[in-house]
Amino acid sequence: MKQTIQIRCKNNKKTQEVAIGSTLSDVYSQFNLNMSYGPICAKVNNVVEGLNFRLYHNKLVEFLDLRTSAGSRTYTRTLFFVLCKAVHDLYPTGSVVIDIPVSNGYYCNLKIGRDVNLEDVDNLRNRIQQLIDAAIPIRRHHVPTEEAIKLFKDLGTHSKVKLLETMGSLYTTYYDLDGYVDYFYGALLTNTSQLHLFGLEKYYDGLLLRIPSMDNPSQLGEMVRQDKMFEVFKEHHRWQHIVRVGTVGELNNAVQKGYASMMINVSEALQEKKLAYLADEIANRKGVKMVLIAGPSSSGKTTTCKRLSIQLMTNGIRPVQISLDDFFVDRELTPKDEKGEYDYESLYALNIPLLNQQLTALFKGEEVELPRYNFQTGKSEMSGKKLQLRENDLLVMEGIHALNPELTAQIPDEQKFRVYASALTTILLDTHNYIPTTDNRLLRRIIRDVKYRGCSAADTIRRWPSVRAGENKWIFPYQENADAMFNTAMIYELGAIKTQAEAALEQVPENCDEYAEAYRLRMFLKYFVSIPYDMLPPISLLREFLGGSSFSY
Repeated sequence: MKQTIQIRCKNNKKTQEVAIGSTLSDVYSQFNLNMSYGPICAKVNNVVEGLNFRLYHNKLVEFLDLRTSAGSRTYTRTLFFVLCKAVHDLYPTGSVVIDIPVSNGYYCNLKIGRDVNLEDVDNLRNRIQQLIDAAIPIRRHHVPTEEAIKLFKDLGTHSKVKLLETMGSLYTTYYDLDGYVDYFYGALLTNTSQLHLFGLEKYYDGLLLRIPSMDNPSQLGEMVRQDKMFEVFKEHHRWQHIVRVGTVGELNNAVQKGYASMMINVSEALQEKKLAYLADEIANRKGVKMVLIAGPSSSGKTTTCKRLSIQLMTNGIRPVQISLDDFFVDRELTPKDEKGEYDYESLYALNIPLLNQQLTALFKGEEVELPRYNFQTGKSEMSGKKLQLRENDLLVMEGIHALNPELTAQIPDEQKFRVYASALTTILLDTHNYIPTTDNRLLRRIIRDVKYRGCSAADTIRRWPSVRAGENKWIFPYQENADAMFNTAMIYELGAIKTQAEAALEQVPENCDEYAEAYRLRMFLKYFVSIPYDMLPPISLLREFLGGSSFSY
C-alpha cells in the first residue's frame, strides 16, 4: 500500500513526496519556504484550508501569508476566538458579541452586567497576551451536526444553535482552545503563538479589537474615526431588535415559518422612511443647490439617487441629474496605475475644471451644454443637451468621487448636501461571526456583471482587489465628510440574492485562481435559506442587481 503522496507547491513550483496524512504545517516545513508573515493558511486545489488540514491524495498547495485576504481573515478569526476565550475566563457569566467592522478594527459589545471601563480593557488585553504567550494548540473537531447542536445547546450559545439547525449540513466543524469550544466560519490558526500582534482599546461603550495591516503586518492598521458609520450600524441594530432578527439563524427561522414577506416589507419600509427623512432634511436646509451621492462599488448609488429624487419631488423640488461618467477626460489623458494601465478609478480621470465651470455657470442661472463621454472612441464630446436650472430645481450628482472636496472645490460648501451610500451588512451569522460588508457588495456586483455587463464571476473576482484598492484611496477617506449616511443593505438581502449568486459562482472553474474566492462565497451562501426574488417590490434597491426593477438603468 502506498504510504506517500505527491504535493506540488505553487510557491516555489517544486514537487515532493510526503507521508500520507501529513498536515499542511508538516508539508510547509518540508518545502523549506521562508515566509515573513506566514504561513497562515493554504490553498489546497484552490480551496483555502487551515494548516491542520491533512492530505491523503496528490494535491496542488499554495501557502498564504498575512498579506493575503484569506490569511488576514484566518488571523482575524483566530483573534476573535482568543478574545472570546479571554472573556470567558475573566467574566464567566458575561458574553461578547463580535459586532461592527469600524475604524480599521472590530467593535465588540462586551456584556458583563455593567458599563465597560478601562480596567476591563486592560485585564482583557493582558489575558489575551497570556493566552498567546502560552502557545496553546487550537484543535479542530469535525462532528455530525446534531452532536455540535447538542454541544452548543448545553453551553447556552443559542445563536449558534439556530444557525446550525437551519443550515441543513450533515457535519459541522468546531474548535477547542484549552477546553473552551466555539464555532467559526472558516479556518483558524493552529496555535495561539501565531498571533504576533493585536490591539484592544475602549471604544464607545465597548471594545475595539485591532488587527495587523495587510500592507504591513508588522504594524496595526491605522485607527480612523468613523463615528457616523458607527451610528448607522447602531441604528440598524435597533431596527433589528424591533423585528427580533439580528442573526442569520433568526432570519432563516423567520423565512421557514412564512414570515419572509413581512421581513421584506419592513426592511423596504424602513429604507423608504430613511430616504423620506433625507429628502425632508435637504428641503429644509436653506441654500442647498446640489445633492452629491457617493459610495463604493455596488453600493446601490443609482437606485438611491432615483428613489431620493422621488422623495424630493414630494417636497416640491425638481431633481435634475448629472452623470459624472460624462465628465471623463479623453482616454489618452487618463492617469495610469502602477501597472501602467488606465486608472478609471482615479479622481483625475474626470475633467474637474470643466465640471466646476459648468456647475458655477448653472448656479448663476446660465445655460450650459453638457458633455457626453463616448466609451467606444474614448473621447469626450459635446452632447447637444442644454441645461439651465429653474426655480425649485436641484442638481443631483452621484459617483464614487462625489464626496471628494476637490471634485467640487469651486462650489461653496453651504450649497452642497452630501450623502454617503453603502451596503453596511448589520446582520450577524452568530454572535461571534460577523459578515463582511465587502462580501455583500461583491455578491451584488457578481450578479450585476453577469446579467448586464457580460462579465463572468471569475472576471469580477479577479478585478475586485483593484476595485477595493481604488475605494481605499478615493472613497473611504471622505465618507465621514457626508451630511448623511444611507445604508442600502437589508436584513433579508443575502437570502434574496443567494440563488442568482450561487448560479454565477458555480461557473468558476476549479483550475483558475478565482475558484478559491468563488468556493468561499458559495459556502457562505449555504448559511442562508433562499427567498424568492419575485417577492421583492419593483422599486426595491436589490432589483438594480437582480432585475425586474420599475426604474430604468
